[in-house]
Amino acid sequence: MKKKVLLMGSSGCGKTSMRSIIFANYIARDTRRLGATIDVEHSHVRFLGNLVLNLWDCGGQEIFMQGYFTTHRDSVFKNVEVLIYVFDIESKEVDKDMQYYQYCLEALSQNSPDAKIFCLIHKMDLVPDDQRNMIFEKRSAELKKCSHNFDCVCFKTSIWDETLYKAWSMIVYRLIPNIVQLESSLNSFAGILDADEVLLFERATFLAIASALRREHRDQDRFEKISNIIKQFKLSCSKLQTQFKSMEVRNSSFSAFIELLTPNTYVMVIMSDPDVSSAATAINIKNAKSYFERLEKVDSPQINKK
Repeated sequence: MKKKVLLMGSSGCGKTSMRSIIFANYIARDTRRLGATIDVEHSHVRFLGNLVLNLWDCGGQEIFMQGYFTTHRDSVFKNVEVLIYVFDIESKEVDKDMQYYQYCLEALSQNSPDAKIFCLIHKMDLVPDDQRNMIFEKRSAELKKCSHNFDCVCFKTSIWDETLYKAWSMIVYRLIPNIVQLESSLNSFAGILDADEVLLFERATFLAIASALRREHRDQDRFEKISNIIKQFKLSCSKLQTQFKSMEVRNSSFSAFIELLTPNTYVMVIMSDPDVSSAATAINIKNAKSYFERLEKVDSPQINKK
């Protein structure tokens, strides 16, 4: 199942940097050496076996943007599943950015009227902490107002913290065809384990794609922080020519297990019960692997007919 994703925005807004961090294992400081995207760069990213993202990273120079809306309009905007439009919060040409965004929506309304729209208000690390929420809410309201018939979902992002992972996790989450069944199965699995929480990560990107929560946690950004930390650890392993396979962290308050669940996913299990042994959890994860491997191959939620 292939889904076309457009990644658009003005030149220098940070599109290629975020794509490289999420999909090409760059770390934030290394993105400085990336050059500008020329025209359109195509890449295919496989998620959960059957889901393939056909990612179009569209160069933001004016000559290319004009071409997208004229001579290449049909080829660029036809059969689009998702538009991700990136806005540089420090842009000096806000009116032009908004105009190009509206041009995109007009082209989509004609060629892909059911496309999902996500706006990333990017480089928020450059905004003082005490102003970020206010500025983000103001820009979000402006974007939603001009999105007309499309439901626009906005995220504030930066390559220097977990917000980038949060945004991309939410975008991918909305593209997974059998996500309801997947989360239902994770909830059942968490109940069998008597786990506080079970979290599913995509293997290559380590984006959090599904979760089951049985005990409340006060840190709302913990998934994305874990994504960032583990991905950096995986990169460190690869530099030493070793492969990351599993991890166990244990202290007086909880135990955390991270292990390969299927060829395309890792699972993280959080336990606060000190009486549950590591061996028992490892056996339960092993026994669940074949079920979740079969579930990955389901293209759409199963409907029970009565």
